[in-house]
Amino acid sequence: QIDDLAEVDYSLSSSPAVFQPFIDLDLKGVVFPAGNYTDCPYMAASFTIPNQSDSMLYLGFSEYFFQTSSFAYYTAGAFNMIIAEETCSYFNINTEIFGSIIPEVAKYSVTPYPVMLKLMSTEIPIISLQQDSFTLEIQGSVEVLAVLPDSTTQSLFTLNIAANTSISLNIFDKKLVGSLCLNR
Repeated sequence: QIDDLAEVDYSLSSSPAVFQPFIDLDLKGVVFPAGNYTDCPYMAASFTIPNQSDSMLYLGFSEYFFQTSSFAYYTAGAFNMIIAEETCSYFNINTEIFGSIIPEVAKYSVTPYPVMLKLMSTEIPIISLQQDSFTLEIQGSVEVLAVLPDSTTQSLFTLNIAANTSISLNIFDKKLVGSLCLNR
């Protein structure tokens, strides 16, 4: 169990290979929704770790491991969240701000109401590994809701979003540091 949303199967996929200088362990590395071991829509591809001998331990994570993680968390709803009116009021986000940008909101809402943001992933995020970084493609939507005085909500508009980011990992002063770049 990784957390309340996902579990990992890290059983051996073959017998360990024992050599004079090292032991090679091939682990399965499949992540699935907690309590729901389902087939993932991805196929695992084999890969090899470059033959080096200057460190005690080498770990290799395949693209498949990250794809199954993405699938498991998407299936469990981890990429869906609501940013409540308390958070929006802290940043002073209300219908008046959106009305100054989108005229239709100004016509609908003469009185400023607090807003609530509903963020949803509409497709399974795609993770791709490259030589020195990995990319994350995510598609989703943001629904902006006005919170009315009787505590009901009224949808104001929905934005569809497609983002492609790349993340590079480096080690500086014995610390793993990542840099994030929004590609589009």
